[in-house]
Amino acid sequence: MLFPFSKVKPLFGLDIGSSAIKIVQLIETKSGFKLEKFGIKQLTPELIVDGTIMDAGRVIDALRELLAELKIKIKEVAISISGHSVIVKKITIPTMTEEELEESIKWEAEQYIPFDVNDVNVDFHILGEVENPEGQAQMNVLLVAAKKDKLNEYTSLVAEVGLNPVVVDVDVFAIENMYGINYDAQETEITVLTNIGASVMNVNILKNGMSTFTRDISIGGNRYTEMIQKELNLGYEDAERAKRSEPVEKLDTDSLMDVVNTVNSEVASEITRSIDYFKTTSAHENIDRIVLCGGSSKVKGLTNFLNERLGTPIEIADPFKKILIDSKAFDINYIQEMALQASVAVGLAIRKPGDR
Repeated sequence: MLFPFSKVKPLFGLDIGSSAIKIVQLIETKSGFKLEKFGIKQLTPELIVDGTIMDAGRVIDALRELLAELKIKIKEVAISISGHSVIVKKITIPTMTEEELEESIKWEAEQYIPFDVNDVNVDFHILGEVENPEGQAQMNVLLVAAKKDKLNEYTSLVAEVGLNPVVVDVDVFAIENMYGINYDAQETEITVLTNIGASVMNVNILKNGMSTFTRDISIGGNRYTEMIQKELNLGYEDAERAKRSEPVEKLDTDSLMDVVNTVNSEVASEITRSIDYFKTTSAHENIDRIVLCGGSSKVKGLTNFLNERLGTPIEIADPFKKILIDSKAFDINYIQEMALQASVAVGLAIRKPGDR
């Protein structure tokens, strides 16, 4: 959605997360999207903390290695950001043309964002027209603002390896794109897309297949690891293995599930809070389903816990559900195992420079 920079060229999706770098390259055929390249490079925990790049040199090295492994030839790339440096708000303003809004969006944004408007890049998407109580024509607009220093941090990093960041998107919209190409939205259906990454959980509530509410929350897979370390007195590596339900010597499984369910409860509370916020702006709306994606959505017992706590059907997304994959060119088992981590990268890979 944000900030296209140049002419239309083929690109690939690059998701630089706190725990891993993910690359997805797709080509569009008459039968749909086909997977061209896919790869993941894990990062050590201290390189990116809460979305802030702490050691750019080592992240650049990891990115170079992944690009070489995948033999990526094209230079144009779509990347995304999320967290506290990004503000997404649905606003209602008097009806105007897109050209008029282009000219006035900075002034409109100034009323809704907590940053100096000169320190952010602003974009928008017109959702549709409505009438106010007086019967006057207005329109709903999705306003997006991202701090320039955060944008520069990530665009400079990818430029350092010779890539051209032609699109910078936002994680919540990337997962919406991923969902849109893989699932058919039913009329009036309300779906809560929840992407649980290592350090951030993105929530995007869709109505009729269109984003109506978004929220980024500072909780994710790292929270499970930290709690397991603290409560069960484990080192980082053992805590990570325990989180992934891998064997850890002398680990009491009941104690582990107690800790995991403590964090599951936090995740459930934040999803509930997001839904409650949404309902304050959309009265009498029922949630049809919650769709989970992101690597940390695979935590043992999370799906059942959320289903019981929230009383709403819970589904696990398949980011490659409708994407054509050549079984001779790819390890299908590996793709299935890593698919949830690729959710944002898949959504980025379908972008084209200049689109909205």
